[in-house]
Amino acid sequence: MNVTSNPSVVTELVVPDSPSQVTVELVEQPAQVRAPAARCADGNGTMTGLFFSDHVIDIARAKAMCGLCPLSVSCLEEALEREEPWGVWGGQLISGGRVVLNKRACGRPPKNPRPEIVIDELGPVTIVA
Repeated sequence: MNVTSNPSVVTELVVPDSPSQVTVELVEQPAQVRAPAARCADGNGTMTGLFFSDHVIDIARAKAMCGLCPLSVSCLEEALEREEPWGVWGGQLISGGRVVLNKRACGRPPKNPRPEIVIDELGPVTIVA
């Protein structure tokens, strides 16, 4: 078996000593590099309610999703450039085109402070005592 390799994209395989000589040309395609996809982009818009919610737990879930996304830095930069009016962008809550560090729950604050809750993508996980 004789294999010849060319620096171009065509590789030729010649099989001598066979009853009928066969020449097969294999075309090598250059490897395609996939761009990273945003974790919030499901293509159907089903996450919209999560990323544009007023509920503190939904906001924390959206931030947790963004925390693992490879595009979170560029997402936040572009949202600040566009002066997005609200929503979670790049792991940060934006309101009025600016980053809001702490979102309070609606209504009057409780007399006794609530325990801190750890939240991941799926919702509340544990309560820190």
